[in-house]
Parts: sequence; structure tokens; C-alpha cells
Amino acid sequence: MTIRVLVADDQALVRAGFVALLDAQDGIEVVDEASTGTRALASAQQLHPDVVLMDIRMPEMDGLAATRAIVADPALAGVRVVVLTTFELDEYVFEAMRAGASGFLVKHTEPAELVRAVRVVADGDALLSPSVTRRLVAEFAARAKPATGPALSELTSREREVMALVAEGLTNAEIGERLFMSPATARTHVSRILTKLGARDRTQLVVVAYESGLVRPGWQE
Repeated sequence: MTIRVLVADDQALVRAGFVALLDAQDGIEVVDEASTGTRALASAQQLHPDVVLMDIRMPEMDGLAATRAIVADPALAGVRVVVLTTFELDEYVFEAMRAGASGFLVKHTEPAELVRAVRVVADGDALLSPSVTRRLVAEFAARAKPATGPALSELTSREREVMALVAEGLTNAEIGERLFMSPATARTHVSRILTKLGARDRTQLVVVAYESGLVRPGWQE
């Protein structure tokens, strides 16, 4: 099936570059562009894209507020938001992930990585740029004000193991290899964890893993 993408950025040149790149790919279609957060939200509500590439700094409504609004709308449960940022450790990126974004990309990312990221987040199978995401989450989780997250008491010990590995950015295949189980079994565990915690996707599991103390910042690459 074709992955339908909405590109939201207030810089026309940036939008044009993303649109040209994505429209040239098999199985990806850019359904709309937006230059403001307000327009991005309205377009998402009207068109229900699979993926929204969302710049954070936009007029009228910033990307963070637009992301929150999209995530909070039950009718948009299948829409995945990928935050666009100029710097890897943008101060707003962790808040965007807490708000429900499925990952982030730096604007100067390689074209092939952008295309791969859109496909990955549309599939919901893995985090974007795991090593960079881990550094960012570790940095901002360490500074974050303690939050009351979903209780982990409902998780089995095996599910906690799986969730910790998800927080490392591992794919289902990598989790299966680490825990001596099949990728399908790993996927089943992840699905059950998502259901028990009411999380939208794997990125949200990373946030919960940090905020609950299941995983601590500061691991070595």
C-alpha cells in the first residue's frame, strides 16, 4: 500500500526538497504541504495521512502543539508524526516525543535515511536513527521533571526485558536474537506491552521506560 505523507515546514525550499524526494519513491505519495501548525493539523484531520513530517518552529501553531492535537484526536489514531529539527539535541524534541511523536529527523539527514525513516515509522516497527534517538532521550530524560507514567506492574518479567531492549532501539529481530526467541514472538511481546500501557508505538515505550525508571540514562554506545 502507498504511504501517504504530509510535509509541514514553514520554509518553502525545505518543503520542496522533501516533496520532490518522497514523490520520486515507489510506494510513497505526498498528499499535502503545510507552512503552519494550524494548517498541518487541519490537513491531517481532512486527509488522514500515514506520516506527518512536522517542523517544530512554525507560525500560528508550533509543531509541538500540532503534534499534541493530532495525537489527542481519536480519529487520527493511525497518523504517525515525525518531528523535523535542525539540531540533533533540539530542546523541544524530547517534549515532542512525550507528546506522542513517533520519532525525529534532523533536516540535513541523508536522502536515503529520510526515505527509510518514513517507511519505518509508517510500519511502526522500529525507532528512527536509534543511536541518535538514544542519546537524545538519555539527555532529556535525565533532565525531565518526574512524571507519573503508566504503572509497569502489569508487565511480566519477560515483557520488562523486551521493553528495556525496545528502549535501546532494537528491532524485533534483534530482540529475538538477544532473548533467544523468534522475531514473531518478540513482536507479540511488544504488541502486548503497547496494549497494557496504552502506548501508541515503540517510541512512546522508550519514553515510558525512562520515566518509570526501567531504563536509566547514561549507557555506553
